[in-house]
Amino acid sequence: MNGRTSRRALGVPGPLVSLPPAVGPRPCAQRPPSPPPAGPGPPAEEGRGDGVSPGQEAGEGCRTVPLAGHVGFDSLPDQLVNKSVSQGFCFNILCVGETGLGKSTLMDTLFNTKFEGEPATHTQPGVQLRSNTYDLQESNVGLKLTIVSTVGFGDQINKEDSYKPIVEFIDAQFEAYLQEELKIRRVLHTYHDSRIHACLYFIAPTGHSLKSLDLVTMKKLDSKVNIIPIIAKSDAISKSELTKFKIKITSELVSNGVQIYQFPTDDESVAEINGTMNAHLPFAVIGSTEELKIGNKMMKARQYPWGTVQVENEAHCDFVKLREMLIRVNMEDLREQTHSRHYELYRRCKLEEMGFKDTDPDSKPFSLQETYEAKRNEFLGELQKKEEEMRQMFVQRVKEKEAELKEAEKELHEKFDRLKKLHQDEKKKLEDKKKSLDDEVNAFKQRKTAAELLQSQGSQAGGSQTLKRDKEKKN
Repeated sequence: MNGRTSRRALGVPGPLVSLPPAVGPRPCAQRPPSPPPAGPGPPAEEGRGDGVSPGQEAGEGCRTVPLAGHVGFDSLPDQLVNKSVSQGFCFNILCVGETGLGKSTLMDTLFNTKFEGEPATHTQPGVQLRSNTYDLQESNVGLKLTIVSTVGFGDQINKEDSYKPIVEFIDAQFEAYLQEELKIRRVLHTYHDSRIHACLYFIAPTGHSLKSLDLVTMKKLDSKVNIIPIIAKSDAISKSELTKFKIKITSELVSNGVQIYQFPTDDESVAEINGTMNAHLPFAVIGSTEELKIGNKMMKARQYPWGTVQVENEAHCDFVKLREMLIRVNMEDLREQTHSRHYELYRRCKLEEMGFKDTDPDSKPFSLQETYEAKRNEFLGELQKKEEEMRQMFVQRVKEKEAELKEAEKELHEKFDRLKKLHQDEKKKLEDKKKSLDDEVNAFKQRKTAAELLQSQGSQAGGSQTLKRDKEKKN
């Protein structure tokens, strides 16, 4: 066979395809005859040294190596399946709806598991998003399930900004994934993907029409997440009202331009069932973790005084349809749509904001290096421009400050001159006043001296007269 074999020769069906020599049994190579041994004895027969008897042709009597298994590249899908199963899967669900519509109960019913969680109250000051991650196992397949619920949605009097925390949360998950992609050393195979794959929007069973809050919120979310509208607690309205309610919801969504998730019909294996289920949107569902014995079977149901509503009975609600479409048929498509449509839209807008583009103004392709260099040069140009503006602004402010200081110095000099002149005037006045006071003091001293002199003269004259009177009395 000259080192080649065919699929048909190996027992593999299909056209004749040449495979490399490593596949299949290899022909024996004829070695040269061994030299005769030294010493006495009969000479060895030609060809005995390599296990080929005389007269045998080359390739006869070779050892046949049996195949260990099927040979072909059609086992590649099996390899991918085994690798995916070993790595596990992740799926993230966002439950949006008013408090009390049974979001937690429906999640417990969908996955047949009692998820831990605290009941929400109607006293929340704003909308908060609560995320919980669970590790589920079914057969040998592991699933990391993340359930995000909107706590306090629709409980505020002013509901104008109720959708903003939800949009910010979804964008934050996109941003985290984008930052992981932009790292030099990426570990996406071990990164926990927290992007929302499906948004179950719970609609209150009013039977009339959608609320303004529902329309505004779904319009803000339809470009960021796969929206699947469902009518919660559908057993609260009659069958005829439910049918009219579905038609009314569908018409309002179309008239307001809200894009909800449509089950794909391009795959022939699921086109029929998905096309049928698209006509049943929005799904009218009922959730219950209570099991009741109906006939000879234990089934999830809700017991009422007037009868029993079976959760898994398609005549009672669309729970089975939702479970089939969400988990069994389209879970991978939801993951793919999240990555290829919603995340790519966010990524493109974010990179365009950062200045990255695929083409230049002349519609020529741009490489990442060229884009980086152009953005870097643009940034350096803007930096130099700002630096020059700051320098000119600094010089201008210095000049203004110098002018202000000169003006202030001039004012201080003028003020100093005024104060100096005022001080001189005050000093002159004080000197004049002091001179006048000195003159008054001198005049006062002179008068005092004259008064003292007169007083002393008077006292001397009075003393002499007293002595005379005393002498006259003695005589």
